[in-house]
Amino acid sequence: MLDFASIDDAVDAQLPNQLDNLKRLCAHPSIAAQNVGMQACAELVAGMLEARGFETSIMPTDGQPVVFGERQGASDRTLLFYNHYDVQPPEPLELWESPPFEPEIRDGKIYGRGVSDDKGHLICRLAALDAILAQQDELPCRVKFIVEGEEEIGSPNLPAFVAQNEDLLGADAWVWEFGGVDHHGRSVQSAGLRGICYVELVARTGTLDAHSGLGGGIFPNAAWRLTWALATLKGPDERIRIPGFYDKVIPPTARDLELLAELPEVADNYKETYGIQDFIKGLSGGLDLHREEVFTPTCTICGLTSGYQGPGTKTVLPAEARAKVDFRLVPDQDPSEVFELLKAHLAHEGFDDIEVQWLGGEPPGRTDPDDPFLQMVVESARSVYGQPQLIEPIAGGSGPVHAFISHLGVPVAAAGIGHPEGRVHAPNENVVIDNFTKGIKHTVRIIMNFAQA
Repeated sequence: MLDFASIDDAVDAQLPNQLDNLKRLCAHPSIAAQNVGMQACAELVAGMLEARGFETSIMPTDGQPVVFGERQGASDRTLLFYNHYDVQPPEPLELWESPPFEPEIRDGKIYGRGVSDDKGHLICRLAALDAILAQQDELPCRVKFIVEGEEEIGSPNLPAFVAQNEDLLGADAWVWEFGGVDHHGRSVQSAGLRGICYVELVARTGTLDAHSGLGGGIFPNAAWRLTWALATLKGPDERIRIPGFYDKVIPPTARDLELLAELPEVADNYKETYGIQDFIKGLSGGLDLHREEVFTPTCTICGLTSGYQGPGTKTVLPAEARAKVDFRLVPDQDPSEVFELLKAHLAHEGFDDIEVQWLGGEPPGRTDPDDPFLQMVVESARSVYGQPQLIEPIAGGSGPVHAFISHLGVPVAAAGIGHPEGRVHAPNENVVIDNFTKGIKHTVRIIMNFAQA
């Protein structure tokens, strides 16, 4: 068995410097949705890899560039890390307790946009390499990084990039960009991700907003038109009413249900964290809640915009209304097919005047939860967290995991530094520094055990 004591000591000794590295990276805005700071951040990431002996290149795509890095090791076995350098927009700014791009440490946490998603995870990987190299002259295996800049907008150019660079990205296994602990502090392994189809629906009934007293009784109202269209998508029973939507859904296996049953109860934690009183569909908790959370596809209205929404009154009849809607998909649903089913459904319901704009999509992707690499990552957590990782057979979120699984044909596993109250995508995004440290130590074990496999 490998002795990690000296490397763990290096992790602890280097922690202040690694927190400074995280602050430095997070202080650089890189907002893909707004095209803010992207090229400069890619160059910063490339520089961080080069400082650790990686041969790097900043590779163009039809969108934001991809940073690739590779360093040889004692073994020809190759471990690939996938991360992303783009972050979510910081708005609403007024809800941040400290400026989003001025990372701040307080009460055992570090706050700032990107400290968890995903710059903290990238620094976690680099910190693990630093700790290993503090104790030995070379890495135990070949390590590659692919760090993209469009994950937060659906990775529209990544599948083509992976398909075009299969040889460059070739590896024996790879580690996904996220991970973390549950409400009880236990590290969790996600063996897959749901897919997503993200659209915007637009209703236009005129070219100019009208006085509601003039037009209220005789003009069509875009807000009502959109509301009626949205009401056809899902009923009060929460079932999605698009014909054919569920046709390709694969139900969870007995092994999936076994893994879900081992997950801790989360109902009370969700209620406390999000201030909700009840769950939909009469769910109360336990296995039913876990199953519904990840193995049932969804239709979510993410935002609605129309007419006047400021203080006081304005008697206006809107000429345009918009709604952003996402569909979270499970195996074997395809986002492109869902998009076509949606358009056909709206036309059939008499809403062919509603414009349906494609904003992004990714298929779901999974790794066998009993794959030897994934199981090694699970077991490697034991000496850091006091017990192996819990395995969730698929996570509720989405990401470009399918592109790697389908083109590279290698297993993927997750490990990281997040926690349930990390406010990812929200104001006051944060990481618990103790989780950051443990994430580094777990990553060390993944690299070392992988090289010895």
